[in-house]
Amino acid sequence: MPDKKWLEEMESRIPHGGVRTRFAPSPTGYMHVGNLRTALYTWLIARHSGGKFILRIEDTDQGRLVEGAVDVIYRTLAECGLDHDEGPDVGGPVGPYIQTERREFYKEYAELLVERGFAYRCFCEKTESEEDSGDFDRGDDPCRSLTPEEADARAAAGESCVIRQKMPRDGSTTFHDAVYGDITVENKELEDQILLKSDGLPTYNFANVIDDHLMGITHVVRGAEYLSSAPKYDLLYRAFGWEVPTYVHCSSVMVTDRDTGAVRKMSKRHGDPSYEDLIAQGYLTPAVVNYVALLGWSPGGEREIYNLRELAEVFDIHGVSKSPAVFDIQKLTYFNAEYLRAMTPEDFAAVAAPWIRKAVKNPRADPAQIAALLQQRTEKLSEIPEKVDFFDALPEYAPELFIHRKSKTDIPGSLETLSKLLPVLESLDPWDDGTILASLVKVAEAEGVKNAKIMWPLRIAVTGRAVTPGGAVEIARILGREETIRRVKAALERFQA
Repeated sequence: MPDKKWLEEMESRIPHGGVRTRFAPSPTGYMHVGNLRTALYTWLIARHSGGKFILRIEDTDQGRLVEGAVDVIYRTLAECGLDHDEGPDVGGPVGPYIQTERREFYKEYAELLVERGFAYRCFCEKTESEEDSGDFDRGDDPCRSLTPEEADARAAAGESCVIRQKMPRDGSTTFHDAVYGDITVENKELEDQILLKSDGLPTYNFANVIDDHLMGITHVVRGAEYLSSAPKYDLLYRAFGWEVPTYVHCSSVMVTDRDTGAVRKMSKRHGDPSYEDLIAQGYLTPAVVNYVALLGWSPGGEREIYNLRELAEVFDIHGVSKSPAVFDIQKLTYFNAEYLRAMTPEDFAAVAAPWIRKAVKNPRADPAQIAALLQQRTEKLSEIPEKVDFFDALPEYAPELFIHRKSKTDIPGSLETLSKLLPVLESLDPWDDGTILASLVKVAEAEGVKNAKIMWPLRIAVTGRAVTPGGAVEIARILGREETIRRVKAALERFQA
């Protein structure tokens, strides 16, 4: 029998007044893009209305838990700026905020439903996976017809059982969603889902209803794949006599399959990137957050670039679309480039430095100077190492690189130019952009040629690349006098021979 006094005490703890939202991930591994979008929309709803954002860890599916996954959740939320007001690490008035620590709560509420006739004890054989999911083809479950006394006697005798929700066989259930509107389902289509497993732990479908009510959650944001479960949730709320929260079901995030070209749901098992993958691929967290916010939601108008504070100001549930959102990596790359170029030089140098050091190990090379060449030429940070590796060591290159139609250079003429530049470079003081540029322009004037005919051979000699971030002057300045001269001599010795 449920403890009525305890139930009353639990009800008295529930906060009222104001918006309260929750992000309730299962610690089963990485944070995929759909998870991040759910967390973001949940946070935005709370912050837009001046409400509370709660973090709850749903770990009742013990078989799928991944070690370290809770840390991934904390780290991702923190990096994205999605601070929570209540949660396992910060506490709050309606804890605990980890479901396995609320184990005894669910038993009381399951027993209350049995007492009211909205649930029953089932002694039928069931698979472990069916217990975990709560799915059940009701058919003619003989346990539905047991009297409460018969069921209690069998349980007292030690028979293992689960507690199932007793679905109505007739009529229909209608629920309202803020995105999809009113949806009606025939009750005969609803199975008697498991609420409490034989090990005493609740299924997801039961635990989230109990916890959402006890935590005073006013808005429930989740993926559209849970629409089919919403009538079951509604029937549970009605059975308890509780107010139903506002449902916000978000359409799926789709992606175009690289192999087949078909559009499918985004999935890690198909090689689609998680949040951590995107960061490892050189995307900035603010760019990812901005882009993910627009996957299925529109603020209206042409503007696309918003920081987190601005998103919270303009976010409106009515802008969430029913249509599936398509994750476009090229669009994300565009967002990322915009964010990189808008950074201060100092901030860009800070985020670029670790990527520069992946390729440039020489301690004499200044990452900040190299970063200055990259900021307007970089779309994602992972491009940086291959752009700047020549600063560390001159790569092997063919003399044909000295041939450039636009600059009107060829191999013999380029080597002649380098021979004339060598004593000029050796005599330069100071070694800075202005002095280097003036000396190269002076040589071009003396030869009666355009500057490009002088610049191109020098750039090839010091980089071994046809395409570089920055021109000959900037690169020579960063390399320094000694290294620039060494590379020019190396070109002459190699190709003149």
